[in-house]
Amino acid sequence: MSLKEAFIIALRAVRAHRLRSALTMLGLIIGVSAVVLLSACGLGVRNAVDARIEPISNNITIVPKAADVPGAPTAQPLTEADVAALQDAPDIATVTPAVAGSTGTTTIQTGSAQFLSGNVIGTTDQWVITNNRALTAGSFFDENQASSAAKVVVLGPSVARTLFGRDPAAALDQTVQINHVLLRVIGVMASYGQQQDNTAVVPLGTTRRYLIGLGIGSTGDQVNQITVQATQQARVPAAMAEINRILDARHHIADPQMRDFQIQSLGSRLASFNQIVTILVLFTPAVAGLSLVVGGIGVLNIMLVSVTERTREIGIRKAIGATSRAILKQFLLESTVLAGFGGLLGVGVGIGLAFLVRAIAPAITPATGALADFTPVLSAPPVLVAFAISLGIGLVAGSYPAYRAARLRPIQALRYE
Repeated sequence: MSLKEAFIIALRAVRAHRLRSALTMLGLIIGVSAVVLLSACGLGVRNAVDARIEPISNNITIVPKAADVPGAPTAQPLTEADVAALQDAPDIATVTPAVAGSTGTTTIQTGSAQFLSGNVIGTTDQWVITNNRALTAGSFFDENQASSAAKVVVLGPSVARTLFGRDPAAALDQTVQINHVLLRVIGVMASYGQQQDNTAVVPLGTTRRYLIGLGIGSTGDQVNQITVQATQQARVPAAMAEINRILDARHHIADPQMRDFQIQSLGSRLASFNQIVTILVLFTPAVAGLSLVVGGIGVLNIMLVSVTERTREIGIRKAIGATSRAILKQFLLESTVLAGFGGLLGVGVGIGLAFLVRAIAPAITPATGALADFTPVLSAPPVLVAFAISLGIGLVAGSYPAYRAARLRPIQALRYE
């Protein structure tokens, strides 16, 4: 019997018991579709976070930190002089200082409404570029407003929505009060995650002149944070080394363990996140793939039933000259065809669900920060691997029933009732 004839017989066997075949394939359909969908969603999450973080992946954050060694001298704060010294480093493009208030303690209010959990940030006009922030209304303060300590403020979307309603433009040119200081709203930022949406950004000079001493910021020329932007992503390690060298010299630090500052690279965080997501992209579909094993058990069970039901047929075929090899090939092909159809249907269902999630994702994640641009990403390797595993399960699950059918003796098979 040729392979073509065996394939036709296998199709007839599957079609002869449609309901039974469909129920057998159900486990494989669920398993394959779950693997395809979860892989697409995992890749979509990784791409969404990469798209949000990659533009600022060459940023390096510097914050004050107590030394790790017990008995170390009192840590020195970061100052404007540190900012000026860092600007001369060859691998550093921009240096943006910031004086930040305490999240959850600053009140931002108008005459009729108030926002209790605001975080006020005093910084320079470069802050919006360095942090890759977009505006939905108005503009960020410019260099002149920053240098003249203008009484202006740019609000985060949560603050603007609470004080002025859902239309960002309604906040423009309105006056807000931050700890009894009146500031004019000149812009509203786009959403960037819950914590960042609760901010109010003010020029650094304005913060120092009007707000320091009223519960916001530090004193003198101190800064709470310095954001350094390397000239390019590849130069981030060199820029970090330059930061350590410059600040060690300025703070008179000889032992790295005695450092009173901490530097963090967003690029390294992004790399660590991608490693975690890659593990999840591989591990989660593998867990979902356990249902493929359940589907394989179903194939094994139904093929054993098929062998039992067709015992007399096997006896007749052997009596008229069919070899054990031909019988083995036929039943192996039947189980593989059954699993193959299940795999194909599973791939189709998984792709359909991925397109469904892609269609509804914008309505579900419009303002969730890093996942605002989430969309499932279909990739050929997970689809092909899931389908190949389905075929492999059909081949393995059908091996024992096929072997059992091939070992039947014609006389015993013909006598079987």
